This record gives sequence, structure tokens and C-alpha cells, in this order.
Amino acid sequence: MNVVLGISGGIAAYKAPDLVRRLRERGANVQIVMTASAEEFVTSTALQAVSGKPIRSNLWDKEAEAAMSHIELARWADVVVIAPATAEVMARIVSGGAPDLLTTICLATEAPIALAPAMNHVMWGNAATQANREVLEKRGIHILGPGIGSQACGETGAGRMLEPDAIAAAVFSLGGGKGESLLDGRKVVITAGPTREAIDPVRYITNRSSGKMGYALASAAAAQGAKVVLISGPVSVPAPPGIEVVDVESAEQMYEATHTAIVDADIFIAAAAVADYRPATVVKQKIKKKSDAMSIELVRCPDILASVAEMESSPFTVGFAAETENVIEYARGKLENKKLDMIVANRVGDNFGFDRDDNTATALWHDGQKSFPTCSKIDLSRELIELVAQHFYAVRSADTQPRLTAISNSD
Repeated sequence: MNVVLGISGGIAAYKAPDLVRRLRERGANVQIVMTASAEEFVTSTALQAVSGKPIRSNLWDKEAEAAMSHIELARWADVVVIAPATAEVMARIVSGGAPDLLTTICLATEAPIALAPAMNHVMWGNAATQANREVLEKRGIHILGPGIGSQACGETGAGRMLEPDAIAAAVFSLGGGKGESLLDGRKVVITAGPTREAIDPVRYITNRSSGKMGYALASAAAAQGAKVVLISGPVSVPAPPGIEVVDVESAEQMYEATHTAIVDADIFIAAAAVADYRPATVVKQKIKKKSDAMSIELVRCPDILASVAEMESSPFTVGFAAETENVIEYARGKLENKKLDMIVANRVGDNFGFDRDDNTATALWHDGQKSFPTCSKIDLSRELIELVAQHFYAVRSADTQPRLTAISNSD
């Protein structure tokens, strides 16, 4: 994949060398285009060292523009991504202004464009910035993030640039790369995040799943050419670009959405941490504190993974076992009891698995297993998707029946 990486003048530009490295690790050719302001935050020397290409920044470079280099770059790019994207750059692109090389390329390219905003949370929340965001999205430009957290100014809120791993994964899901991908032409349905089971209008039962693993799997599958439908419980993770997202809240809603989407799916990845139990009844008004103790009757939620595994089409099924102890033992039991073809075991709890950007896992199947060392959930997802695809095609080649793949309860 050929990626034009635009860098504008925000403090998050210091992450650009890492982003270049992440893109190149995935096989991308990266051409960096900087604005004048960006050069105040990160040096062209460092960027040239990691990209292996001369840095472009001047629209009036006589030598380069003699060959209409801005048009050449616009045609060369499979994806144009600007990270960080400041409020100023967003406004320029909305207005169609092209005072510099980067915005000129944005006007001249037919490739997908993605912006990773980075700015103070008040700037991000400003009505003008939000109006520009809406216009950009309506024009088909992909907005990656921003994330929520601490900022260089010492304040906290929405406006952090997404981490380089997440941006790199999103870029590859947009461009798809060149040549044959593992899941070209395949439809993949993925569930992600927790469910919320209502007690009354203001309270619910849930779990600590962040949805990060499921969203990373969705991006990894899309990067391998799949058409992805992501069925998501309530999360704060930005929606991956180019992926259809179906928002649900309860286990029953996720069950229904899954069985609606899975009809023509090739692969099903149930990465959601679905509640095992829900309140038998939902109180219509807020429960008042009247006594020192109370009890809630719970009933079983539908088992989405089991329902997929039992389908008449005899799906190829892979489960996730998120455990706090005896991880491999419990995972193998689940593999056998639910008649799965593969399971991915990972430890969860304090400082493990939940609500983290990294994870450790072991994939098990009936006659083998593979362990993955601690790494980012994005990188782990790439390797898991490759492994799932390998086994998926091995089963398909030996079976005349259509097969499905399922992954469950991941983070």
C-alpha cells in the first residue's frame, strides 16, 4: 500500500515517527508531507530516517513541481492520512483551500482520506470544529477518533490523537493494500464490547469489557479484504472506518442482531463479553432505598456462541475463554463442551486483559495450540485473524458444506 502521511502542526506530531514505523511494519510505502507548522514539532531528519524517503513540505519546490509532483503524489497514494490533523487543517479542507502541498494533495487525490484529529478538548468541542467534522464525514472523509484522556496542556477530555497502532490498522482497512488478501470476498460478522442488562431505568448489570479486542479484530479482518459487520455493545472505542457498525445494548439485542447479520456471513467472530444472566424483570421506575438488603432474581441470557455453533450449516467455531484462573484447563473444557473447533484463552482481571491496549493469549484446537506473547491488541488481532483464516480455509477445503467461524468473550 502507498500511504501519503500528512503531518500538521500539533504537539501529537511527536508520535509521527512511531506511526511511520507501524505503517512500514505492515508493508506500506510511506511518503511524508509536512506543513510548515509541523516542522516546529518534529524534524524532517528523524522522519526521513524512519520513512526512507525525502520529506516533502514545499508546494513551491521548483525541482519537484517541474514534474507536477503534487499531482503525482495524489495519484500515487492508495490512502491519504493526516495525523495529527489540527482544527486549522480540518477547516482548510472543508473550505477547499489549498495554500500548501498537503491540502493541495487532498484536493487532487481520488484516494480515501482519513484525518486523525488532535487538539485541546475545548477546541474539539467548539461548534465550528464540530460543524467541520460533520461536513467532512458527509463528504466521505474518515475521522479517526479522537480519543479521550490527558492532554499536553494538562487538561483531560476528547481531543487526544489515537495511538499509532490504531491509526495504522484503520489506514489498512481503508486502502486494503494491493494484491490478494486473506479474506477477499468474505463477509465477517463480529460482536464486541459488553452488554448492559437493565435493573431499572437508571441501573444495569455489566462487565469490564472495553471492546478494544473486538474492534481490533474488526479492523484486522477489514485489512484482509473482508466485508465486516460489527455488532457492538456500549463502548467508547471509535468506530473503525469503512465498517458497518450495529449498536446494541442487551444480550437479547445482540443475539437478534447477530442472527440477522449472520445469514450470508462466511465468518462470525463473537468477541463480545455477553452477560450470562439478566434480571428476570425490569422495574419501570427507579428502585428506592428502603431496606438494608435487597435481592434480584436473575435468569440466563441467550448463549450467542452456542446458538451459532449449533446452526444447521455446522459452522467452524472458535471461542474466547476469558478466565481469572486455570485458563488453559477451562478453555479446553469450553472447546469440548461447546463443540468448538478452536478457542483463544486469555487471562483477565486486575492488570490483565480488560480495558487495556495489550493482551496475551493462547489459541487451542483439537490437535494443537499456539501461544502469543504480550503485545498490543491490534497486533494480536492481526495474528489471530491470520490463524482463523488458515483454519477456516483448511476446513472449507475438506468440507463441501459452507462453514462459519466464531470467536467469543474476548476482552
